[in-house]
Amino acid sequence: MSTPSSLFSLEGRSAFVTGAGQGLGAAIARGLAAAGARVMLTDIDEHGVEGMAACLRDAGHEAIAMPLDVRDEADFWLCFDAAVQRFAGVDVMVNNAARTPSTSLWDIGAEEWDDVLAINLRGSFFGCRIAGRHMRERGAGRIVNLGSIAGQQASAATGVHYAASKAGVIALTRAFAQELAPHGVTVNAVAPAAVRSPMLEAMDEARQRTLAAGIPLGRFGEPDEVAAAVVYLASPAAAFVTGATLDLNGGRLMR
Repeated sequence: MSTPSSLFSLEGRSAFVTGAGQGLGAAIARGLAAAGARVMLTDIDEHGVEGMAACLRDAGHEAIAMPLDVRDEADFWLCFDAAVQRFAGVDVMVNNAARTPSTSLWDIGAEEWDDVLAINLRGSFFGCRIAGRHMRERGAGRIVNLGSIAGQQASAATGVHYAASKAGVIALTRAFAQELAPHGVTVNAVAPAAVRSPMLEAMDEARQRTLAAGIPLGRFGEPDEVAAAVVYLASPAAAFVTGATLDLNGGRLMR
């Protein structure tokens, strides 16, 4: 019989995280490593992701890093294959890489629209399909996609292209969950609301207070709280959860 602690352990597992050079991705990589996973960190910022991997290694974890542009499927395959070779397989895929502009819908140009969708949605599609094929062959695996409350509820705080991409991520999650369930692979999403980040903290205090006032719990989320949700979905404790979107929004959207 599994003990409560073993249900949340990722000992012996390996994980692949996109957008892991800073912010939520870095917190998720730390959380997975703390749970016992070996982690491949990827990010378009080569310097940042190498620094994060070095921090994890300094803390006693097994971590490697590679630069990755998730818009490029060939680049994605190259990085994923490197993780497979290093860890003899990938057990957990976290599609986190995203661009989060807040441009008014009246001012979004075609190039910006296409780039946001390419990073946030096409990149997640590549990650799901590449990891899904690998995990399908192995007969097990966990895929966790980063959605957002923006994909569930209209908000002036984020651009409509960002919202559309995150709504697409939720639909993508359900499609891959249905396809991969017979092969022992679960696919889920987490949907955070306002979480502390450099972008949030760059706002003036009055704007921050206004945003926090709209959250029933009266505060912003913390990156480590999002990481904990990802660790849960990646763990044996969530073996019967697939096609789900886990809301992390302090009560802003109750359903």
